[in-house]
Amino acid sequence: MPRALITGITGQDGSYLTELLLEHGYDVHGVVRRTSSLGRSRLDHLYNDPAIYGRRLFLHYAELDDPTTLRRVLVKVAPDEIYHLAGQSHVGLSFEIPESTCEMTAMGTLRLLEMIRDLKNPVRLFHASSSEVFGEPSIVPQDEATPFAPVNPYGCAKAFASHMLVIYRRTFGLFACNGIMFNHESPRRGENFVTRKICRAAAAIKLGFQKELLLGDTTSQRDWGDARDYIRGMWLALQHSKPEDFVFATGESHSVQEVVELAFQTVELDWRKYVKQDQRFMRPAEPHRLVGNAAKARRLLGWAPKTTFAQLIAEMTQTDLESLSRRPGEEA
Repeated sequence: MPRALITGITGQDGSYLTELLLEHGYDVHGVVRRTSSLGRSRLDHLYNDPAIYGRRLFLHYAELDDPTTLRRVLVKVAPDEIYHLAGQSHVGLSFEIPESTCEMTAMGTLRLLEMIRDLKNPVRLFHASSSEVFGEPSIVPQDEATPFAPVNPYGCAKAFASHMLVIYRRTFGLFACNGIMFNHESPRRGENFVTRKICRAAAAIKLGFQKELLLGDTTSQRDWGDARDYIRGMWLALQHSKPEDFVFATGESHSVQEVVELAFQTVELDWRKYVKQDQRFMRPAEPHRLVGNAAKARRLLGWAPKTTFAQLIAEMTQTDLESLSRRPGEEA
């Protein structure tokens, strides 16, 4: 069986990627951080399955800022493919903790590249980059040739990591791919991300657990897709005959306001009665007109998104409604 190693396996993308790779017959190894919490909620269904965990799925403790532990896992696992998804990925939070964002996202990727360079057997690497590298793009839509112009610490860290990967690919011949991922959501999205915050709030308000929803700039727009479509692109990138960079995007732009309206429509509520603007959630700098052109991925990988924006937001809201309904009395 092929062996894959995933950093950030407990996140939204990591959990869906784990399921996909298991379906394709992989043994999957994941890097997890040692914390006081043992929660692995997105992986619980696999972790608690004795036919999978310890037989085809394995978790290893390591830290991106601790080269010794990470190198030890790489040598022990000897993976055929590495999917590097870990890092501080919240854009707003990156303004509050810029140093740790850069340490994890930028320097963590560089350390991993150095370790891969020293491995005896060749390995294929996928690095999850971000549309935030474009920041204030000179071209709309953006593709693989669009210059980087980040406007926040997270985007800057991802730009560094993406450039370093290209340098290592050219200089040392690594099979390394950047996947420039535009925003992608799912019912497993973290609750501190705006799409999930809105969907969960709509469900909680419907059930009487929450009274209002406070948001920042609802005119802000993004190219939002389904995470399950995007992790399929990750896998396809490493099956390609040569290492290249790919943009994964829907090519459509939607506003935060549209998310609000769709979420509240799903639970049959008038959003105007519950949504208020709060200056605390306004960001110092916002990227402009981020819309992706995934023509290269379509042409070379046969990749295309399957889920529409409206379907995605409706599913996320309905999932939160069902989840909260099972726990009556819980505060949202």
